[in-house]
Amino acid sequence: MKLYNTLTRTKDEFKPRFENKVSMYTCGPTVYHYAHIGNLRSYIMEDVLEKYFRYVGYDVTRVMNITDVGHLSSDGDTGDDKMLKGAKREHKTVMEIAKFYTDAFFADCAKLNIKTPEVVEPATSCIDEFIRVITSLIEKGYAYEAGGNIYFDTSKLDKYYVFNDFTEEDLAVGVREGVEEDSNKKNKADFVLWFTKSKFDDQELKWDSPWGVGYPGWHIECSCISMKNLGEYLDIHCGGIDNAFPHHTNEIAQSEAYLGHEWCNYWFHVHHLNTTGGKMSKSKGEFLTVSLLEEKGYNPLVYRFFCLQSHYRKSLVFSYENLDNAAVAYNKLAAKVATLFDNSAVDKAAFDSLKAGFTEAMDNDLNTALAVTAVYDVLKADTTNATKLALIEDFDKVLSIGLVDAAKKLAESNSSANDDIPEEITKLIEERKEARKAKNFALADEIRDKIAEMGYVITETREGTKVTKK
Repeated sequence: MKLYNTLTRTKDEFKPRFENKVSMYTCGPTVYHYAHIGNLRSYIMEDVLEKYFRYVGYDVTRVMNITDVGHLSSDGDTGDDKMLKGAKREHKTVMEIAKFYTDAFFADCAKLNIKTPEVVEPATSCIDEFIRVITSLIEKGYAYEAGGNIYFDTSKLDKYYVFNDFTEEDLAVGVREGVEEDSNKKNKADFVLWFTKSKFDDQELKWDSPWGVGYPGWHIECSCISMKNLGEYLDIHCGGIDNAFPHHTNEIAQSEAYLGHEWCNYWFHVHHLNTTGGKMSKSKGEFLTVSLLEEKGYNPLVYRFFCLQSHYRKSLVFSYENLDNAAVAYNKLAAKVATLFDNSAVDKAAFDSLKAGFTEAMDNDLNTALAVTAVYDVLKADTTNATKLALIEDFDKVLSIGLVDAAKKLAESNSSANDDIPEEITKLIEERKEARKAKNFALADEIRDKIAEMGYVITETREGTKVTKK
C-alpha cells in the first residue's frame, strides 16, 4: 500500500512501526458549532483510510481529540477562543456548547457511516498532561515566558517549516493577512503553549499552572492527547490540508523537542471542499450541514458517495447540480444491486479476480474514484449474481455507502407495490417490456393505453418501470 506522505512529498509504501498494528491520530472538531460538509469530507476520507487498514488486516488504534478550549479565531493566537465565541452566540456556558456540538458532530458522523474512533479525548480532560509537557519544554530550553504567556521557541529547531521549503520571510508571521504580530514573541514563527490571565480575561475556562491561572494553546492539545494514548511513536497523523501549517507544523516541533526523536512517520492531508465561490467555511454563504442536505431531500450517504468519486488530494467543488448527479448515479447503482438477490452461488475465482481491481485502486494512494469504478466493473462482470452481491458487500466494509441496504429497501418497496397490482396488469407490463426490448414501440404504446384503460398509470423512472393506480 502506498500513500502520499506530506512530510516527504512522495508516495511512500506504508509500513507501521510494529507489525500488523497501526497507531492513527485524527485532528477532531472544535465543537463551537455544527460541522459543515467541508469539514466532514476530511472525516469521511480518514474513515475510509482506517477501514481499509482494517480490511487488509491491520489492528488499528485511532485517537481523535475534541477541541473544547484553546482554539482561537486566528492562526496567530489572536481573537476570541472559538468555544467562547459559541457560548456568547447562544448564551450558554462553554461546556454546554461543547456537549451539544460534540453530540451533533457524532450524530452527523453516524449518518455518514463514519466510525467513531476507539479513543475520543476532549482537551479539557488533559490539562495536567499539557502542563507536564510544557514544563519539560521550558526545562529543555525550547519554551520561554513573555508577557504572561508561554511560547515555543522555533529558533531552537534545525528546521521548523517541515511540510514545505518555506522561509521565515515567505511566511512572515505565518498567518493570513490582517492578523497582528504578537510583540511578546522572540521570533515571528513562535507560538503559544499556554495563555495566562494576562490575555483574554473573559475566558471562561481557566486552570492553575506554574505560570499563573490560564488555559492551553490549541497546538499543544493534539501532541499531548496523541502521546498520552498512543505513546512516543505515531504511525500516521490525519487532518485537513489547512492544518498542515501552522497546526501540524507546530505539533511536530513541540512533540519532537519534548521526545528527543522523530515522532510521526506519515502525514495524510485531505484537500478542501470548495463551492463555486471558493473554500467552504462557516462564515461564507449558505452554511452547508448534513441536516440541511437532509432537509433538501438528500440521503447523507449520497454525499459520502459524492466525496468518494474524487481523490482525497484533489480539491472538490460542491454544487447542488453535482450532488444531484451523484444522487442519480447512487440510485442507479442501488437499483442494479436490487436485482442481485437470488439463489445463485458465489464463484470464488471470479470473486478474487474482481476484488483485485478494488484493492489495486485502494493500494494506490487510497484512490476511491477507481474503487468506485471497481463497483461498476463488478456489476458489469460475467459472473453469478451471488458473486456480485458478495463483492459489493465486501467493498462496502471500506466504502460504507450502504448500497446493499439501499437495494434491499428498494426491492421491498417494489415488491410491496407489486403486491397491490392485479396479475392481469403484471402480465401486460411484462408484455410491454418485451415489446420495448424488440423495439416494437407501437405495440408497447398500445399495451400502455390498455393498462391505462384498466385504471393504472405506467411511469418510466431512472430505477425502472413504476405502476400506480389512478
